[in-house]
Amino acid sequence: MKTGVIGTGYVGLVLGAGLSESGNHVICGDIDKGKIATLKAGGIPIYEPGLEDLVARNAAKGRLEFTTDIPRLVREAQVIFIAVGTPPDEDGSADLKHVLACARTIAGNMDGYRLVVVKSTVPVGTCDRVRTEVAAHTDHPFDVASNPEFLKEGDAVNDMMRPDRIVVGTATDKARELMSDVYAPFVRTDNPILFMDIRSSEMTKYAANAMLATRISFMNEIAALCDAMGADVDNVRRGVGSDPRIGRKFLFPGVGYGGSCFPKDVKALVATGRESGLAMRILEAVEAVNADQKRLLVDKVVGHFGEDLQGLRFAMWGLAFKPNTDDMREAPSIEIARGLCERGGEVIAYDPVAQEPAEEAMGNLHGLVFASDGYEAVAGADALLLVTEWGEFRQPDLQRLKQSMKQPVVFDGRNIFNGDRLKDLGFTYYGVGRT
Repeated sequence: MKTGVIGTGYVGLVLGAGLSESGNHVICGDIDKGKIATLKAGGIPIYEPGLEDLVARNAAKGRLEFTTDIPRLVREAQVIFIAVGTPPDEDGSADLKHVLACARTIAGNMDGYRLVVVKSTVPVGTCDRVRTEVAAHTDHPFDVASNPEFLKEGDAVNDMMRPDRIVVGTATDKARELMSDVYAPFVRTDNPILFMDIRSSEMTKYAANAMLATRISFMNEIAALCDAMGADVDNVRRGVGSDPRIGRKFLFPGVGYGGSCFPKDVKALVATGRESGLAMRILEAVEAVNADQKRLLVDKVVGHFGEDLQGLRFAMWGLAFKPNTDDMREAPSIEIARGLCERGGEVIAYDPVAQEPAEEAMGNLHGLVFASDGYEAVAGADALLLVTEWGEFRQPDLQRLKQSMKQPVVFDGRNIFNGDRLKDLGFTYYGVGRT
């Protein structure tokens, strides 16, 4: 089956590469000429483990191609996925101008039946708007389906190739049959395709991300209470997570969530509730807790050193919002670095992958410089702040660390270090909700 994907960002590129790996001929289109040129030359515009090899292999086999000619994509593909961005508007709602522009382009270039699949994360009711937009610009038959993505950055290829579930919203038998054909190779281990009505499918994506964000903020609040009461949140997390009704995932406290999905989707769901006359009180609290959590390490630094950080040097390990990605969107490191620099501190930052996007996101901060490796960052530092739990940070040479630092003070924003061991070696250690 020839399939088209409009949008070669994170979602579209993973989708296109994954579909081509199963034998489909996939055309990925984008209006960004630079991005398409990079892809045609064998590069990829994002960092995602395994994706570069997947793209290269299928491009070499001729199953995956890239183009800026979206009209040709529409004419040649029977199933067309819309995977463009839906950035938050000023009020937190999703901006749908790119999605609706795609709908008009598809309608204007159809020469027969097409299945238009909305892969972008969109508010409930968007597929109805897409259907209206397409119908206004063509007389050809078509269907619209919803197929939200559930990719984890850093493990997106595995999620694409071995999904734990696929959610599809359809309104016709023909659309359901086509979507069954598209995804048949991905559910051979009996992980389900969950077919449902379109609006429920759209809501499922937001509800899933909002639930995960809620678990994170809940544990961050519990960690704060553990700090106040002298309890250890690691013990609490293990005790709570052993309950099968709760489970162990997404119970790790830290410095707050970031990235392209959780912040945007929680805001969008709050905005949707507001538009419907409903106050989303839990999710409003989730947002507020997360905003506070991004300032947690700065508060701990101030608690140790005082409000005036002039003349103090802080090493920061990890800048991306999570490991195994270069995504700096809503990354806690931005707020932490800003808080330290505004108080006169000098920040020496290092990330194994996200250095270049970090410089774009926060390079204008006075007092922030970037190091080429972790040990360069800690040389002469008055404290180390662990912000992103990359694998290479988990077992550092502690003696070398102590000898390199001016003051052996560690603020562990992800609770990855053995605090007792660091204290035994003469470090002053601060975790999140740990005694």
